[in-house]
This record gives sequence, structure tokens and C-alpha cells, in this order.
Amino acid sequence: MDMLKPIEAEQELKTGVRLNPGPWEQHSVSVAQNARLIAEKSAVMDCDRAYAMGLLHDIGRRAGVKGILHIFDGYDYMMGMGQEEIARICLTHSFPIKDVNTFFGKYDCSPEQKSFLQRFLEEREYDDYDILIQLCDAISLPNGACIMEKRLVDVALRHGLPDFTLDKWKAFMNAKKHFDALCGCNIYSFLPNVLENSSVNLV
Repeated sequence: MDMLKPIEAEQELKTGVRLNPGPWEQHSVSVAQNARLIAEKSAVMDCDRAYAMGLLHDIGRRAGVKGILHIFDGYDYMMGMGQEEIARICLTHSFPIKDVNTFFGKYDCSPEQKSFLQRFLEEREYDDYDILIQLCDAISLPNGACIMEKRLVDVALRHGLPDFTLDKWKAFMNAKKHFDALCGCNIYSFLPNVLENSSVNLV
């Protein structure tokens, strides 16, 4: 089945937000917009595909306020629609390193789901779309983007510094380096509101 077109993905997000209103709506829009801009600048990626993936990476939140379970809800919902590529993004977007124990948040899934996720991550060869949505998820604020280090410090102040922190930071930084190279410039030079967002306290 073909991937949802941008207008169809936008409708799915609107429907999901009606079921569970919250700040995840604007975050999803921001991730999608930043992913589209990077994909366009790269000249080797499909910007509509990147946009739809960004819009729906958190679509599992339509099912309510949850921790890691939201990624399974999103995966199941997208698989039910025959949207395997977006379903994959629902699972991979939180894991720049392939370890299920590196999630910041509540583990409200079953042991079986956790085992399935670990196998899924290990068997998946991340492509540019997986890495792009991981990157945009890390740098996207409601009104644009911010310097990654700003977001990483913000997350550390709220969640502490687990043992996996440095490995996760390195993965994000490598992702940015990868897309800087694909775009032929620093991605901060064309993403919206980077300077403004990086100059304010996020905590």
C-alpha cells in the first residue's frame, strides 16, 4: 500500500488529537515541518514521505496519555491501516541506539511487547527516514527547531543522567552530522527559529 499523502496524514493527526488533545499535536507538526525541510534540502529524500512520517510518529498518543506504550499503540494502528513504513517509524523514533532500555519515560508495556521491540530494533537496518525522524524528534519545539545540545541538557535536567546518556547523545550528534553532509550545510542555517528557541530556558 502506498504511504499516506500529506493531506491524509494531516487528517489522521487531527482525528487523533480530537481523541486525545494535547501538546503532542504541535510537536508532531513541528517534527514534520523540520523533516520536510531537511528532506527537501538533501535532494535525495522524498519530502512528502518525510513529512507524513513526522506527522504520525507519535500517532499512538491518540489512545491516551501513556509512556512507552504509545509507540506500540501507534505501530498497531498504522499496521492496521497497512502503513508499514509509518508503523516502523512509530517504533524506531525513540531509539537512536537499538536498546529498549534507553527510553526516557514510563515502561507501561508488557514484557512480551518489550521483547518484541528489542527484536524489531535489532533486525531493522535504520535508513535515512528512521534517522531523520529521530533527529527531528530531538530538536523540534512547537514553533520550530533548537540546537540539539539545548534539548539534550533540558532532558537531562528533567530525567537525570542514566548510564546510556552519552551513547544516546553521540547517536543524535552523528545523525545531525549525517544530515549536515547530505544537505551540504549546517541544518540549523535553514530550520525555523533555531536562534530564538536556543536562547530561552526550556525547563
